[in-house]
Amino acid sequence: MPKLSVIVPFYNVQQYAPDTLVSLRANTREDFEFLLVDDCSTDATPEILERAERELPGAVVIRHERNGGLATARNTGIDAARGDYLTFLDGDDWLAPGYFPRLLAAIEELGCDFVRTDHVQCTGRARSIHRVPLGRRGTVLSPRDGILPADRSTSVDYAYAWAGVYHRRLVDRGLLHFTDGLRTAEDRPWIWKLHREADSFAVVGLLGVHYRRGVASSLTQIGDVRQLDFIRAFDQVVEETARDPEAGRLLPKAVRTYCAIMTHHLGTIERFEPAVARQLRSLCAAALRRMPQDVLAEVMDSMDTERASTLRRVRRRPTAARSAVAV
Repeated sequence: MPKLSVIVPFYNVQQYAPDTLVSLRANTREDFEFLLVDDCSTDATPEILERAERELPGAVVIRHERNGGLATARNTGIDAARGDYLTFLDGDDWLAPGYFPRLLAAIEELGCDFVRTDHVQCTGRARSIHRVPLGRRGTVLSPRDGILPADRSTSVDYAYAWAGVYHRRLVDRGLLHFTDGLRTAEDRPWIWKLHREADSFAVVGLLGVHYRRGVASSLTQIGDVRQLDFIRAFDQVVEETARDPEAGRLLPKAVRTYCAIMTHHLGTIERFEPAVARQLRSLCAAALRRMPQDVLAEVMDSMDTERASTLRRVRRRPTAARSAVAV
């Protein structure tokens, strides 16, 4: 049986997939498997993956008959994975040689449910190191310790699924799957669930993932209706956190993060198509009214004047009769 399962979704990344696959080849081991999920690509990506299945040791190609999005593609890989540990990579990113063996050694030594790592962000030729916002390294901690404080960046804000490795027991407990169909912000409910419900985690100072930022086909660069799935994602975060035994402590962080993401999208609304921009304002207004109003009031009182004013102005806006789920 494999020791490590690596899940890599691909969708129309013919320009980048060869680099990704070369970096995987520099991370092979006889007890590693690579689950290459083609999410119904319409370019040359399927042909590239066919060659990889022949040439990359441990590679298995899984093809979707219709495009389901990143969350669904990752779930396909999780369901097919046989390893004791699982990790992720996106089809347009790449790895340093020998990174996966070092990552596996780290979680085996620590013996925890999951390990989080730093990464290198690549924008064109520029490189910058992004670190997990937690000071203690190489120490097993309670995942709940990575949620608070509410007014600072914490581990739940560092939501990249590929920046870490996860023990199979998280799959068995139903904690590793993503919300099917989310087309953006799919990592947010996922990372919150891990930090609320897993038993142990650690952060290690291990660099190896190179995250390609600014890809033209990335949803972060496209102002269409798929971007609005952040509403569904954060509705889920707030709803699930509200049922937590420590909801009183944790909800302010969930609501504050939701509001921060909301003001970010409202502050860059010109990049959206006009109809989507109108829908964004309406859905944000409805979402603000759904939030726990006492917690929302405290959060807005603690925010800077510009962002708080934006939220209060949007909250007064008339809303459509449909819910965010219908987006």
